[in-house]
Amino acid sequence: MRSLVLVSLLLSLGLPITAAITNAVPLPSQPLTLDQALEFALSHNVTLRKGRQDLEEAQGLAIQQRAARLPRLATTGGYQQLDESRIEKVQFSAAQPATPFLNNQSWNANLVVTQPIYAGGKYNSMARSSRLTREAALALYQALVANTLLEVRTAYSDVLLAVEQIVVQEASKKLLERELETARRSLEAGTVPKFNVLRAEVELANALPPLIRARNQERIFRNTLALLLGCDIPADSGVDIPLRTADSLKAEPFEVSVGAALNAAWVHRPEIKAAQSASQLRHEEVLQTRADLLPSVSGIAGYGVQNRNFVRDLDRTLDGWTVGVQANWLLFDFGQTQAKVNMARAREERARLEVEDVRRRIELEVRTAFSLFLESKEVLLSQTRVIEQAEEAVRLVTARADAGSSTQLEVLSAQTALKLSRTQYSQALRDYTVARAKLERAMGEGVRLVIETGRR
Repeated sequence: MRSLVLVSLLLSLGLPITAAITNAVPLPSQPLTLDQALEFALSHNVTLRKGRQDLEEAQGLAIQQRAARLPRLATTGGYQQLDESRIEKVQFSAAQPATPFLNNQSWNANLVVTQPIYAGGKYNSMARSSRLTREAALALYQALVANTLLEVRTAYSDVLLAVEQIVVQEASKKLLERELETARRSLEAGTVPKFNVLRAEVELANALPPLIRARNQERIFRNTLALLLGCDIPADSGVDIPLRTADSLKAEPFEVSVGAALNAAWVHRPEIKAAQSASQLRHEEVLQTRADLLPSVSGIAGYGVQNRNFVRDLDRTLDGWTVGVQANWLLFDFGQTQAKVNMARAREERARLEVEDVRRRIELEVRTAFSLFLESKEVLLSQTRVIEQAEEAVRLVTARADAGSSTQLEVLSAQTALKLSRTQYSQALRDYTVARAKLERAMGEGVRLVIETGRR
């Protein structure tokens, strides 16, 4: 399952990110396994689709940061026409007409290349920020994927639990129906009082509300799973939506120590990488802000063409190149730039503290998930033994009742105990499955992506 999820996620990151899908996503026509549900969610879950747009936005920001130190090519041009009365004319002699010193029409076109040369280390810092921005965005997207897949796994397990609960409640209902039929036959034969029939009828009536609630829970859980899958439920589908699951609750063995779980979390949790990248970004922000206190130098080169000033013919032109250097240095701004530096340093310190806090919270999450997993594992083991004993008790008490050596109360008590055991066993299966998923999520397993892979 992990390899399937990893491959699907890599494909989703490797393909170009396109515009959001506007067409409705229909419910799958075939029953879904858990692996298929996870793969479907990777493609259609709305939260992940929005996350991919955030990733695209971060990529755009990274390109802007990287492009700051690269040369820029620009073109300018213009056309102007003046009123003849605004053009000054000079008459050099009485025998000659006045000579204008400006053409009433003018135009120009220029091509300019600007290359930043020095800005106090600002441009190199922005190049590093470009890389860190991509890494932080990818790490946050990994965390979003991990959280979404955990929600899908939990919702899928809830649906399976509801299905199992319906089976248990229906089986209990059938047992009580048989017990009621037996009591009625015994009443007709005169071997039991009417009280036995009334008690069997009450027990059967009491079994209906749990069955109704189980069916309603199944409907709710299926709707929740459809939402997480990113499906649009047809308006004419009615209360029971046509979304089916193909798996059943089962306890797959999983062994890990708390030390191994913590080590895996330190290596694979994307939240740690995101916090570290954010801290490094804040450091680069300090460097970039402090660079504004130093001079900046840029080189300029260009080529231009324009019409002649003293010739009316617009086709007569002048052209040539220009080369130069431009320097800027802000000498005094009443402490505004220094205040920005101090603010950037405060953000850097806060980001550094955030890295430490993230590590502590992840450690708590791993230890809590590990404890819950151990609890669910022990509960499941105990319920596996109890259900075997309850089934044997029902078999024995039913045989004794057929032989006339057991009371109706003993039969009903054994059946109630069996239903409770089956209910708790299916709940224990679900809790074990979810606890394992949460532990794997805390360890960073299942959606491990290497930053370099995403960068390629």
